Amino acid sequence: MTRLRQLRSEARFSLLGFRRSPAATFFTLVLPLVFLVIFTSIFGNSMVGPPGSEVRVATMYVPGILALALISATFMNQAIFVVVKRENGLLKAMRATPLPPWVYVGGSVGSSLVLTALMTVLVVGLGRLVYGVEIQTGAVPSLLITLALGTAAFSALGLAVTCVCPSEQAAPAITNMCVLPVYFVSDVFIILEDTPSWMSLVGDIFPIKHLAHALGHTFDPFADGLPMPAGNWLVIAAWGTFGALVAVRWFRWTPRN
Repeated sequence: MTRLRQLRSEARFSLLGFRRSPAATFFTLVLPLVFLVIFTSIFGNSMVGPPGSEVRVATMYVPGILALALISATFMNQAIFVVVKRENGLLKAMRATPLPPWVYVGGSVGSSLVLTALMTVLVVGLGRLVYGVEIQTGAVPSLLITLALGTAAFSALGLAVTCVCPSEQAAPAITNMCVLPVYFVSDVFIILEDTPSWMSLVGDIFPIKHLAHALGHTFDPFADGLPMPAGNWLVIAAWGTFGALVAVRWFRWTPRN
């Protein structure tokens, strides 16, 4: 029970730091909702699909926006906030306490899971109430698995990226450089039917596209049976394992400068 209380305490501390950062609050909680509003305003929200099975166009936007929100809540926040704490000496001070390192990491990932759950409610709620997006109730278990796996994997990748961030000023630039170009080849912002083969290959290599596609099965009204995007989950898990191994090997508790 002592360790569990410590995990809860670390998660609350991480959430408190997040809440006190206006930039993090905007980019994690507000920007994904703004993107959803912009896309539906530009491209419309008409009904598409075969007669009797029509869905709103916004249904195709929600999975990508939800993937963007998850990555902001996990990868971006982990990388930036951990580097800030490291360079300010907070990680070094924490390392000198009896608190086990895994409790700190677990609490940080736990806070990312809370933010992911909150963003899922906000994005899906906005899509449902305002734009008529319907979630397939039979796909809820698949959605929960994807969210949990995505949170763990992208949190691990965020910790891995801290190993190459030399300063807190460089952290936002490096993290955005890692994800922004990939968004455009991963069916997050736009979905193209005639994507160039090289662009499709690049998207297939990285986990963002697989996250967006796995989430997309939850909203696909034309899917047969219970969606089990095992291939997408495998790629996400592989990248998460890679991130965890890098973090274990090269993670720093002391400032670089």
